Amino acid sequence: MNTPEPLASTVVIKTVNLGRTLMDTEQQPLTILQGINLQINAGDSVAILGSSGAGKSTLLGLLAGLDQASTGEIYLNQQPLTQLNEEQRAQVRQKVGFVFQSFQLLGHLTALDNVMLPLELAGAKDYRKKAQNWLERVGLGHRIKHYPNQLSGGEQQRVAIARAFAGEPVVLFADEPTGNLDQKTGQTIIDLLFKLNRDQGTTLVLVTHDLELAQRCQQRYLLQDQQLILQTPAAVNPVNAEATP
Repeated sequence: MNTPEPLASTVVIKTVNLGRTLMDTEQQPLTILQGINLQINAGDSVAILGSSGAGKSTLLGLLAGLDQASTGEIYLNQQPLTQLNEEQRAQVRQKVGFVFQSFQLLGHLTALDNVMLPLELAGAKDYRKKAQNWLERVGLGHRIKHYPNQLSGGEQQRVAIARAFAGEPVVLFADEPTGNLDQKTGQTIIDLLFKLNRDQGTTLVLVTHDLELAQRCQQRYLLQDQQLILQTPAAVNPVNAEATP
């Protein structure tokens, strides 16, 4: 095996001819992604647009090390994911944060406990203080003892954001982070994500159908026909966005 060339220190995600093939219901190969070449630098904000079923979430899972590629190479935070075993990939994922459309909070835990649990499991020092600090930063210092079913959708998403950032991730992956929120609440969440991106220098990689959110990112890509296409600002407009939600 050839030794891969070292990446520049600013590159946090790189893919080389990345592909993903699954078996369909008739046990026939189904190619979801192929020939994906992507490079994302530290502190960048990147949006991935595409129609439903285009493979956006699949791509996000591969970039985050949650799934294995069928072909090609993935580098995350300087580590070649495709050359690591599961335990090694899990270690790399400790520097990654996630925000999902469905929030994915544990219903039997308070807001504080939801943020605190992954910190505690990771062996972080002062995990309670750190969790409380992050809830305060997202405007929920007065709601730390509330359970998810006692919080609005926007509040639940802010808990999820606090949980993601509390681990001090190098990269934050967000899969439709405003998809279950009304427009006003969604705008609040967008503002918060980009504020934390600026304050923390955390790289943001977003899957979204929200044009306003995508346009705030430094780079925008369209995932179409298994390929990732870089979009210029002029190429992404409300007309095109409706065709490729």
